[in-house]
Amino acid sequence: MNRPESTTAAVADHAGAARFSKMRTIGLEEHYIAPPFLGTPAGQGMMASKDPTIQATKAQLQDLGAGRVALMDEAGIDVAVLSHHPGLEHLEPSEQVPAVRETNDFLKEKVAAHPTRLAGFASLCTLAPDQAAKELERMMKAGFKGAVINGHSRGRYLDEKFFWPILEAAVHLDAPIYLHPTQPPKGVLDAYYSGFSPGVNFLFSVAGCGWHIETGIHVTRMILGGVFDQFPNLKLVIGHMSEGLCFWMQRLDVSINPEMTKLKLPISAYLRQNVYYTFSGINYLPNFLHLVSQVGIKDRIMFSTDHPWGTMLEARTFLDSLPITVAERNLIAHGNAERLIKM
Repeated sequence: MNRPESTTAAVADHAGAARFSKMRTIGLEEHYIAPPFLGTPAGQGMMASKDPTIQATKAQLQDLGAGRVALMDEAGIDVAVLSHHPGLEHLEPSEQVPAVRETNDFLKEKVAAHPTRLAGFASLCTLAPDQAAKELERMMKAGFKGAVINGHSRGRYLDEKFFWPILEAAVHLDAPIYLHPTQPPKGVLDAYYSGFSPGVNFLFSVAGCGWHIETGIHVTRMILGGVFDQFPNLKLVIGHMSEGLCFWMQRLDVSINPEMTKLKLPISAYLRQNVYYTFSGINYLPNFLHLVSQVGIKDRIMFSTDHPWGTMLEARTFLDSLPITVAERNLIAHGNAERLIKM
C-alpha cells in the first residue's frame, strides 16, 4: 500500500494535469467502499482504526464525488472504473445477496452523478452463483462494464464448477471479470505469513507478497480446472503487472504440459488470450518491460492507478515516461480498455 494521495500534496509536488501529455486516460482498477461493507466487522474495524494512513485512505475510498474528480483532473485521468475493495465475498450467503445489491445500487447512483468521469464494475454474491448471474445481468443492463471478484470466497476458488453459472453469465453478457486480490485463506496465513510483528504479518500477507501470489495461484487454478476450455470467450482482468504470472509462463509450460493437464492449450496460451493486465500500483519499468515481452501491448495491457492504495499522479507520470511509441501509449491509456469494456 502506497501513501495516500491528497490534493494539497499533489499540487505541491506536481504542476497538475498540464504537465501530462494530452491523451484520453481510463483507470481500470480504482477503488471505493459502500455503506454495506462499513456495517460488517471488517468495515467496523476500519472505521475504528486510529492509524492516520487508514483514516485518510478510508476517506478517499468513500469519496465518489468532487474530491475524487479533482484528483483525477490533477493527474489527467478522464475516467475511473470503480470496483469495491475490500470485497463482500466473505459474508454469509444470506448476507451477501442483499449487501451486494445495495452496494451496486449505491455505485450506480454515484456513477449517474458523474457519468462522463465514473464507471462501475458490479460486485457479485459469489456464494449464491445463480443470483450472482442475475445480478450481473441487472447491472450490465444498467450500464456497468463488467464485474469485480475479490479473490477466493471463503476458501473456494473459481475453478469449482459451483461458480460456473457466474462465468457462463459473464460470457453470455460479454462482461469481463476483474479478479482482485484478497488475503490468502487462514491456513495459508498461519503457515506463510505469521511469526513477525502484527504489522509485518499483515503487509506480508497483502500488498507485500500474499495478494499477488494468491491471485496468481487463483488464475492458474482456473486454467488447470479447465475454465477457459469450457468458456473460451471468458475475459479475465488482473492487476499489478500480472500478479507475478508473466515471470512463470515458461516454467508452467515446461513443468505442467498439455499431455499432463489434458487441456487444449499450454498454460501460457490462456494467459495470452483470456487474461488482460493492468498496472494497479506497480509503476516499475522492469516489470512492465517483462510483461510486454510475454503478452505484448495490443489488447492486453491497460492503465490503472489502484487509487487510493496507489496514487493517480505516480501512475500517470509512469505512463507518460514509458519508452514506447505514441500509438502504444494510447492503447494502454484508453484504446485497449475501450475495446474490452466498450467505453
